[in-house]
Amino acid sequence: MSKSFDVVVIGAGPAGYVAAIRCAQLGLSTACIDNFVSRDGLPSLGGTCLNVGCIPSKALLESSELYVSAKHDFAGHGLVVGQLSFDVAKMQARKDKIVATLTGGIESLFKSNKITNLPGHGKLLGAGRVLHTSADGGPAEEIAAKHVILAPGSRPVDIGPAPVDGDLVVDSTGALEFKAPPKRLAIIGAGVIGLELGSVWGRLGSEVVILEAQSEFLAFCDNDISRQALKSFTKQGLDIRLGCRLTGIKKTKRTVTVSYTDGEGVPQELVADKLIVAVGRRPNTDGLAAPEAQLALDDKGYVDIDEHCRTNLPNIYAIGDVVRGPMLAHKGSEEGVAVAERIAGLSSHVNYNLIPYVIYTQPEIAWVGKSEAGLKAAGIEYKSGSFPYAASGRALAMGQTEGIVKMLVDAKTDRILGVHIFGHAASELVAEVVVAMEFGASSEDIARTIHAHPTLSETIHEAALAVDKRAIHIRNR
Repeated sequence: MSKSFDVVVIGAGPAGYVAAIRCAQLGLSTACIDNFVSRDGLPSLGGTCLNVGCIPSKALLESSELYVSAKHDFAGHGLVVGQLSFDVAKMQARKDKIVATLTGGIESLFKSNKITNLPGHGKLLGAGRVLHTSADGGPAEEIAAKHVILAPGSRPVDIGPAPVDGDLVVDSTGALEFKAPPKRLAIIGAGVIGLELGSVWGRLGSEVVILEAQSEFLAFCDNDISRQALKSFTKQGLDIRLGCRLTGIKKTKRTVTVSYTDGEGVPQELVADKLIVAVGRRPNTDGLAAPEAQLALDDKGYVDIDEHCRTNLPNIYAIGDVVRGPMLAHKGSEEGVAVAERIAGLSSHVNYNLIPYVIYTQPEIAWVGKSEAGLKAAGIEYKSGSFPYAASGRALAMGQTEGIVKMLVDAKTDRILGVHIFGHAASELVAEVVVAMEFGASSEDIARTIHAHPTLSETIHEAALAVDKRAIHIRNR
């Protein structure tokens, strides 16, 4: 073995690259192996999130949202734009530039932190041994490591009735590369990915039909939030059909016919120009470890770990999308920091009960903690307070009056148990309550904290006041 490191990280997504940087900061000699290759055929750090996921999708969401705002909202502000049009090629070029900036930034961070960047495939051979197959076609090389962190990420789930061909039928990656809005776009799955991609192309003129197998829309959200969101997205033009079961597809040169049964079990057909398969993601553990390594996986392909992300093998850790918990970039990053610090002999932990969730539609959806249904199921007595965006002076000034903040607290202790937001900038507002809940705050703590006026953050303040029916700017019921 020609190379030896304190830590070898397999995977350079938000979990892996953060783990590598933190290890290096703590004085550990660190190498990171990553096999992501851009469409130009070049290695690119950042994993799915930066290259073909979180970042490019948010870039297109922003561009398409600005177009809709200019088309429908500017006139109300007294702004006249004349003939309005859009250029998808420029939107895509802007997206690609943002991706290149961020992925190049990680490469620079690796250099400044003296992390050895090893493009190619990493395979765990056993405790202390990793096989690196170089991306440039060179011979495979065995590397020694005192510790190994497995962070290979995830990939889209394939479904038998609708195989992805990269043309008429695409996954989330392909859906970010359309050269023009499809006239009619079908999407399988009304989860986070389906709603965000449907929003992008729907805003730019596509007729979007989303087929969802679940009979309840966004079942993982608080019911009040999901009901408002469904109404809002339907009004925006997204045709969301619940309880639908895909049975197969038929393709011609230019269209794809989707066969499915609707919520009543009646066979239906839908003809579309493009079909996006967005039914979730699976852990990218195929080929991650040699059989003789005996790395323990569960029946769904996730790596088995303990509460500190340790696998069944000594000094081997796993983090991010390949382990239990939500497939969220920030969750994986925090696991990366925690593992790096444990390897260095420090104490660290991740509070899995306070991971914020966000759906970047417009309005956005964000939440942390328990839902009302979850509290009822657990038999926990609670109180709730809500405040509508429509009563916010800042929201009115911005023209963003659709939405609500809902706060749930323990009926006896007043400790905040969950906060759910549907509205503009929900992704930013949720951070306040994550911090508050991390410190065990009560609704009274938020209620007695001064919030600047006029700001959207006042909706959080008023929701806290509403818990005890003393909101100022709405009628308390």
